[in-house]
Amino acid sequence: MKKGLLCIYLLLSALGLKAQDGHELWLRNKTAVPVKVIASKKSAIINVAMNELQNGWQGQAGATITFTIKKDKAVKGDGFKLSSNTIQANNENGILYGVYELLRRQQTGEPIENEINNPSYEFRILNHWDNPDGSIERGYAGNSIFWRKDDPFTVTENDQKLWQEYARANASVGINGSVLNNVNASPSILTAEYLNRVKAIADVLRPYGIKTYLSIKFSSPILLGKLKTADPLDAEVINWWKNKVKEIYSIIPDFGGFLVKASSEGQPGPQDYGRSHADGANMLADALKPYNGIVMWRAFVYSPNDKDRAKQAYNEFTPLDGQFRDNVIIQVKNGPVDFQPREPFSPLFGAMKKTSVMPEFQITQEYLGHSIHLVFLSTMWEECLQSDTYQHSQGSTVAHSTDGTIYPQTHTAVAGVSNIGLDTNWCGHQFAQANWYAFGRLAWNNGLKSEQIAEEWLKLTFYNAQSARTNTANYQADWLKEFLQPVKQMMLDSREAAVNYMMPLGLHHIMSANGHYGPGPWWAPKGMRADWTPPYYHQASANGIGFDRTKKGSDAVSQYSEPLASTFNDPATCPDNLLLWFHHLPWDFKMKSGSSLWDELCFHYDKGVNQVREFQKVWDRAEPYVDSTRFKEVQRKLREECINAVLWKDACLQYFQQFSHMPIPYNIERPVNNLDDIMANDMKRRR
Repeated sequence: MKKGLLCIYLLLSALGLKAQDGHELWLRNKTAVPVKVIASKKSAIINVAMNELQNGWQGQAGATITFTIKKDKAVKGDGFKLSSNTIQANNENGILYGVYELLRRQQTGEPIENEINNPSYEFRILNHWDNPDGSIERGYAGNSIFWRKDDPFTVTENDQKLWQEYARANASVGINGSVLNNVNASPSILTAEYLNRVKAIADVLRPYGIKTYLSIKFSSPILLGKLKTADPLDAEVINWWKNKVKEIYSIIPDFGGFLVKASSEGQPGPQDYGRSHADGANMLADALKPYNGIVMWRAFVYSPNDKDRAKQAYNEFTPLDGQFRDNVIIQVKNGPVDFQPREPFSPLFGAMKKTSVMPEFQITQEYLGHSIHLVFLSTMWEECLQSDTYQHSQGSTVAHSTDGTIYPQTHTAVAGVSNIGLDTNWCGHQFAQANWYAFGRLAWNNGLKSEQIAEEWLKLTFYNAQSARTNTANYQADWLKEFLQPVKQMMLDSREAAVNYMMPLGLHHIMSANGHYGPGPWWAPKGMRADWTPPYYHQASANGIGFDRTKKGSDAVSQYSEPLASTFNDPATCPDNLLLWFHHLPWDFKMKSGSSLWDELCFHYDKGVNQVREFQKVWDRAEPYVDSTRFKEVQRKLREECINAVLWKDACLQYFQQFSHMPIPYNIERPVNNLDDIMANDMKRRR
C-alpha cells in the first residue's frame, strides 16, 4: 500500500469509519445545518419536502428556501424551477422533486443555477414481479417487501417503516409509480383482502407522490367472477371489469391503473377469443377512463410456431397502430427478444406513430449475473435510448420516439422491472443499488450520460464527509483520484465486460435454463419448444454460427427503417457487437480487425475474464475509502463473478470449438474447466 494511502487508511481507522450495511442506499444520514422553509400551502407531500430539506440541508446555515406552487407554461408535469433559494412548481410533486435535486447538488458539488428541470416521462414506474406468497419472480434480493405468505393481511409497523423508506428512495430519483405484483398475475390480487393491503401500501406511498398500480390476470372474470368467458367484447365481462374498477377506486381513490401481460407465454388474453390486443386493452381502458386510470399493455408476445421470435411483437402490434384508446400505453421491452446482455433496440420504437409507447427496462439482473455480478446497467439503457430509429428523421432516437418529442403521445411513460427485496441492502449487491438509482435518473431525464449518473451515485453512496472535514485537502484529492475515478470507470466498463464473457458479438439467449445464470449453449431437452433453447439462437454448426435475420433469412432487418435495414443486412457494415444477432457466418469469416470470426470470439471471451480480474484489483485498491462491511461484501461478489466468467469462457469456447474445429488462439489463457464437467454440473444459482 502506498505511504499516502496507508496514512489515510490509519486515519479512517482512528476515526472509526461508520459501519454501513447499504440499507440507507444513496440517502445516508447527514448532519444538517439550520434552514428556514417558507411554504404557502401545507399538505402531506409538502410536509415531506420540508422535512427532507430541514434534515438534509448542507448549504449556508440560516438560509431561507421558499416553496411556490404556481402554474408556468415552461414547467411541464412534475417539473420545477430551481434557484439557490426558491423551488417553484406546478404541483406538490414538483416541489418534492426540487428539494431532492437541491440536496443532491449540495452533496455532489454540482452548481445550483436558475433553471427549469422537467421530467422526460409523465409516468416513471417500477414493475415489481412480486407474488402474493412473498416470492419474487427473477428476484435476487430476498422476498417481497409488499407481500408475505404467513399472515398476509396484517400490516405491521415494520411494514409501514419499510414502505416509507422505499417510497423515499423512489421519490428521491423521481419515480412516481409502483406496480405492486407480478405480470404473471394471480387473480387473488383483486380480492377484497388483497385490495385492503394495497390500500395500506398506497397510504404510505402517497405522501411521496407515488401512485400504486396492479398487474391483472385477463381471465379474472372467470376465476373470480365465475363467468363463462373473459371475452373482452362480452357484455357481462365488460360489466364485471367496470364493477371491479369501481370497487378498487372506492378503496384507493388515486389508484393508477393496470399492467397487463396477455396472450403471452401461456397467459390468457383476448386472442383466446379471436380478439385483438386492442380489443382487450380498450375494454379495460374504458373501465378505467372515468377515474383517469391507464392501461399498460405489454408487447412481450411470441409464438412457438414463429420462425423468428424476435419479429412477432412488431408483426402483432404495428397493424393495430391508432386503434388503442388514449389511456392505453404499449409497454415494449428495450430489445426484441428478452432483456439479453445486448440486443438491438425493439423495432416497435418509432414504428407506432399513433399510439403511446413506453420502454421497459429490466433492473433486476435476470440474464446478467443476478445479485452476484457487478453490472452497471445504465450504459445498456443509454445505448438503447440514444439509438436512432430513423423512423421519423435523423435524430429520432428511442428516447425522442417515446417521450412525446416527435409523436403526439397522449401519455408518456417508462418502466423498470424492480430488483428490490427484503435483503438489508435492498438489492442483494451493493452496486445493484446503482441500477435502481440509474433507472430513476434516466426516467426523469432520458438524455443523461451514464458517467454522470455513476459519479452521482458514488458520491452519494460512498463519500465520507466526516473524513473530508477532518483532513480536507488530502482526503478529497485522494478520494477523487484513488476511489471515484477508477471505481466509476469500473462501473462504466462492467456491462461490456459481462457481454464479453457471456454473449459477445451478438450472441444471445445461450444461458443455462437453470435460473438463467450460467452458460448453457448446449441446452435443448427433447420435446422443448425450440425458441426456449439456446441452439435456436446460436445456430452453431460446422458451417458457422449466428441467427440469419437478413433479407435472405428471417428478414427481421426489414422491420427497421433505412438506413438501418441495409446497415444490419450487410455483414460488412453491421456493427460487430450485433453481428451474430443478424448474421449466420462461417467460422473463418474475416472480421474488421483482420481476425477470423472464431479468433475474435475467443478474444472477446478472454477479454471479459481479464476485465473482471482488473475490477478485483480496482476494488481492492479502494479499500481505504470503504467501510469494511461493504468492502468485503463487494470483494466476495467480485471473486465469484470472476469464477463465473472463467466458467462462461471455458464452457462456450469448448462447446463451439466442437463445430469450428479451430484451435483456441495460443496467446489467450487455456481453459481450466472441462466441458463435460461443466455440462454435468450445470452451474446452480448461488447467492
